[in-house]
Amino acid sequence: MELWNTTLENDFILIGILQDSKYPGLVCATVTFFYLVAVISNGLLLLLIATDKRLHVPMYLLLSQLSLSDLLLTTAISPKILVDYLHGWSTISFSGCGVQMFLILIGGAEDTLLAFMSYDRYVAIRHPLQYIVFMRPKVCWSMVTTCWFLTFVNALVHTIYTMHLPFCRNREINHLMCEIPSLLKLACTDTTKYQFMVYIMGVTFLLIPLSVILASYMLVLTTVFNMPSNQGREKALLTCSSHLTVVGLFYGPAVFMYVLPSAYHSSQQDNILSMFYTIITPSLNPLIYSLRNKDVLGALKKLVGKVTLAPKL
Repeated sequence: MELWNTTLENDFILIGILQDSKYPGLVCATVTFFYLVAVISNGLLLLLIATDKRLHVPMYLLLSQLSLSDLLLTTAISPKILVDYLHGWSTISFSGCGVQMFLILIGGAEDTLLAFMSYDRYVAIRHPLQYIVFMRPKVCWSMVTTCWFLTFVNALVHTIYTMHLPFCRNREINHLMCEIPSLLKLACTDTTKYQFMVYIMGVTFLLIPLSVILASYMLVLTTVFNMPSNQGREKALLTCSSHLTVVGLFYGPAVFMYVLPSAYHSSQQDNILSMFYTIITPSLNPLIYSLRNKDVLGALKKLVGKVTLAPKL
């Protein structure tokens, strides 16, 4: 196939969720709704954690990073879908495709963050007296720094390598966003080895954190069910169930898409699942944590009270 020059004037064509749907207007309205919910809920959660001293603890520091990751991920996708619908043409520039790919990979920090959050719950429930030692500020910030550093390096390397591949004149990406597997199908060179490396990296970044999460919660549940107090058991289960719900929402679609071989799922299924974990899940995560968390609800009431009384002062 004939090559085309990878310059800023060349565009890719996204054949995604809008083109596959019989009701693109409804899809666009749904995406817009969930994006607004994600921005408002995650933004509000970040504000509460930053301003309320009672939330300046390790669990909420990690939760704030999760909200930041969700905002990056959904912002890389949702506004583009809205613009495509309004313009009636789903194109993305070569540089825009690279930026979107980079932001999507950065949003993948969620898997590592969820693993660190599971470790936090493990320490809090299994070793409550030593929690302040195991989760001291230096350790917490080391976790956060490690997570973002590994994600940034992984995103940068893969984005640069992928966008420097020679692409054919067929510019149609059969996906709603610029992701590595979809772009590799357009490359006019043998990418077998690189595809295998991408698969190994994807499995590594997904399955190692998932193994940590499962191991942590097996130990946590063992401790919880041996608690003598029903009240303590219910409080621990409530906290853990919120986290496990978020884990399920993220890892379910991600494992299906990136761990199972492509022969087991179609491009249409990939589009639907991508929409779920990049648009819907980021809007649900803060609601799952905040609506069932007395500390967050208390901080919200306090903030609302300040805003309500401010004009009277």
